[in-house]
Amino acid sequence: MRILTFHLSGVTAFFKRPDVNSDCYFTYGNIHRAALLGLFGAVLGLSGYGWTKKKNETAFPEYYKVLNGLQIGVLPKHGICRKKIQIFNNSVGYASFEQGGNLIVKEQWLEHPSWDIYVIAEDEISEKLASNLLNRKCVYVPYLGKNEHPADISDVRIVEGERMLSVLSIDSLFEREKASFAEPGESSFYYEENLPWGLMENGMYELRKMVQTDSELANYEGMVLRIEDKAIAILQPEDAEK
Repeated sequence: MRILTFHLSGVTAFFKRPDVNSDCYFTYGNIHRAALLGLFGAVLGLSGYGWTKKKNETAFPEYYKVLNGLQIGVLPKHGICRKKIQIFNNSVGYASFEQGGNLIVKEQWLEHPSWDIYVIAEDEISEKLASNLLNRKCVYVPYLGKNEHPADISDVRIVEGERMLSVLSIDSLFEREKASFAEPGESSFYYEENLPWGLMENGMYELRKMVQTDSELANYEGMVLRIEDKAIAILQPEDAEK
């Protein structure tokens, strides 16, 4: 199976959690499938939310409609990423109704995030994405959640992947509801978080519980590929699973 793979990293990243909006804005702990589709849309030059609003459309943005069928794997390189609260001023005139128009912003950022990304490249749109990345071509600047956090894309390659029939452990992020764990044993780490999977028609995220651990599995119902020396769970839309 033909696989596009690349290393994705940055100095900082911010994938805003919409459920917290008080004194501080918080981030998800990893890049998620919905954010990756947006990053791929930037690489390919597909329109996003701004264009949808200009057209008075309520449908999904172009990048999501075009790219939602991609089959993706995400391998965090440093386990649980460090987070730090950043405080800065937003002094554009419309930022705040306070005197002076200055808004003090508090955001929680990921520090030095790093992932290996895998995309099954077996159709026209995934092949176009592979061509752009292999030729170091991006229509828009890709970033990690917000444009203050530019993305570094490196080590772009095409490799082969083979479907695993027996899965005892998974290196990448995988869907918790598809996994059955073996009897409790030794485990050096366990990360679990409800991460955005896709968009709903009302503009909110669809969430799925994602896990990364070295715990032994009894069974996993989704697709897992052996790519080089890693077991990578492929995050698939429902129609691709059939």
